[in-house]
Amino acid sequence: MNGGEPEGQPRVVLVRHGETEWSLQYRHTSHTDLPLTEHGRQAAASLRPLLASRQFALVLTSPRQRARETAALAGFSNAEVCDDLQEWDYGDDEGRTTAEIREERPGWSVWTDGPKNGETITHVAARADRVIDRTLRAGGDVLVFAHAHIMRVLTARWLTLEPELGKRFLLRTAAPSRLGWEHDYRVIEEWSCRAD
Repeated sequence: MNGGEPEGQPRVVLVRHGETEWSLQYRHTSHTDLPLTEHGRQAAASLRPLLASRQFALVLTSPRQRARETAALAGFSNAEVCDDLQEWDYGDDEGRTTAEIREERPGWSVWTDGPKNGETITHVAARADRVIDRTLRAGGDVLVFAHAHIMRVLTARWLTLEPELGKRFLLRTAAPSRLGWEHDYRVIEEWSCRAD
């Protein structure tokens, strides 16, 4: 931590869930409730000593199995389920890769075009903003277990950027990131850090 942060401002540790079969294949996964792979379970469990060394005023998880399982393996089986942390609803693009979608819609991007019959980025950003509001009122640091796109939008909003700039923040599975402060500015302190 640097010495320029405001006294008592909460930090937010973000943890994308561990690996699933679909994350390995880069498939858009929202409401499909997949378990972790064995490698994903091992990576999630390896987070336990790192996260156990910190105190959290609030621990939140997406309701999806892959996030809840990651939280439990990391030592936070009592994490509070937060519906706002569900992954972007991909609508008709659920289970498809970007390459498959671009065969029908050349140049497609979830960030600019959105999923077909799915959730708008504006709606995803509104959910992220509600999570940020909760973290700022938590009275201490907050730990979040969720998914790549919702947390990338959340990071953009933490930095007071437009939500589509979340495309600039690649998140690996089971790799913690930390959002914090320098003086009175919200910043990224650490990003997608995993020893491998």
